[in-house]
Amino acid sequence: MSKKTKTTGICYLVGAGPGDPGLMTLRGKECIEMADVLIYDYLANHEFLKWAKEGTEMIYAGKKASDHAIPQGGINELLVEKVKEGKIVTRLKGGDPLVFGRGGEEAEELVDAGVPFELVPGISSAIAGPAYAGIPVTHRDHCSQLTIFTGHEDPTKEESSMDYAQIAKAPGTKVMLMGVGRLRLVMDELLKNGADPKMPVALVRWATRGNQESIEGTMKTIADIVEKADFKSPAVCVIGDVVKCRKKINWFENRPLFGKRVVVTRTRTQASGMSKQLRDLGADVLEIPTIRIAKPEGDELIEFGKLVQDCHKYEWLIFTSPNGVDAFFDLFYKLYDDARSIGGARIAAVGPGTKAKLAEYRVATDLMPEKHVAEELAKEIKKQIGDLNSLQMLWVRGEDARPVLSEMLVKEGAILDEAIAYVTVPETDDPTGNVKRFREEGADIVTFTSGSTVECFLDLGLDIPEITKIASIGPVTTEAIEENQLIVDIEAEDSTIPGLVKAVLKLAGK
Repeated sequence: MSKKTKTTGICYLVGAGPGDPGLMTLRGKECIEMADVLIYDYLANHEFLKWAKEGTEMIYAGKKASDHAIPQGGINELLVEKVKEGKIVTRLKGGDPLVFGRGGEEAEELVDAGVPFELVPGISSAIAGPAYAGIPVTHRDHCSQLTIFTGHEDPTKEESSMDYAQIAKAPGTKVMLMGVGRLRLVMDELLKNGADPKMPVALVRWATRGNQESIEGTMKTIADIVEKADFKSPAVCVIGDVVKCRKKINWFENRPLFGKRVVVTRTRTQASGMSKQLRDLGADVLEIPTIRIAKPEGDELIEFGKLVQDCHKYEWLIFTSPNGVDAFFDLFYKLYDDARSIGGARIAAVGPGTKAKLAEYRVATDLMPEKHVAEELAKEIKKQIGDLNSLQMLWVRGEDARPVLSEMLVKEGAILDEAIAYVTVPETDDPTGNVKRFREEGADIVTFTSGSTVECFLDLGLDIPEITKIASIGPVTTEAIEENQLIVDIEAEDSTIPGLVKAVLKLAGK
């Protein structure tokens, strides 16, 4: 009788970096993708959760002042328990797990329990936060020493272990983490121990993210300035002459969309491309995927399979979305081993996004209209081909596609079969917390890329305030927005994602 093989688990203690998704390490991303269990902190950007594989158990273990989702002891026990179950556990911690992140304590618990683990360093906010505010923590003209200390000690200690006299006397830059709540006390202690009252100080809140805020003062004035501005944690505090560099090299906060919160409503898999473009322009992006793409079921799925299998019989294959392209070729390569099995069909695409997706499968586009809507595609087909009578065509589409393309081609005599490649279903989860954040904080601009994103956004029970602007990708989406008694503030001149991004810039006055 064979023994049952026991799976060996492991825990990855991963630094999630300061918040900007681009600052997550490649190893950290791999650990998220491998995880059976993902235990994440308050300061770890929740956008990273979308990298997890389907079925991953998500556990929030965030800790804010006096508000711990799970006490540290409970987190330690949870890590050990899950690894002993044979699972791959990724513990996602903001910044670097060993820079005031209690990663060392968690590693010791894992060693004591006899379970394997790996430490994955992350970029610390102590360095990245000032950098995104235009402050180098070292500079040959200002300093060659860096001191990093915490403003938040173990609350169970009877006395502080901070040597403020040594910190005050230390030359160079000083960076304090987790100290906003005790800022006045810390500044007073440093001044009592000989620090220069005129020394420049800056605080950077939500550093490296689109909602980053910075504030400046001196060691004597900063506590009053912070209290008057109601400047809250999480923030990095930088003390030193290097703060003067901010005036010249403040690169991140000068981006055209900095300070603007923009909602992206595409599917989870599609949102990242648009989000990156907006983030690169400085926007605070809220990804609120309102729809997800699913396979057709029952008879529709059987029919789709038959049409893909017979695709070589058609003279034209028509694609009107990237999702349709993916669904078609995913099934095609399950049915055929040779790309030539597609036959001699010519290819039509509604727009550059669909064309680019076809190119990923090494398929060239023979026809694409200048305006990227179904009506114009039908007109372009008629213009280029001429007589459509008895022309055999296959249209690969989504279940909710408008019938206008079919109506126009059939009217011209084409023999058109329609392959329903996918269905759109409402996305009801809120794994990143952005739905909650939108309800609480609102946004400057909401973008819509299809009629279904409009309907499903409203189905989430989200109201769009009058002060929030609406950007539409094109006329069909605009029609859906207006049917819901909403006002479109701008429509993209080119019905593409880059076109929509340009519209957002224009709406922001850039």
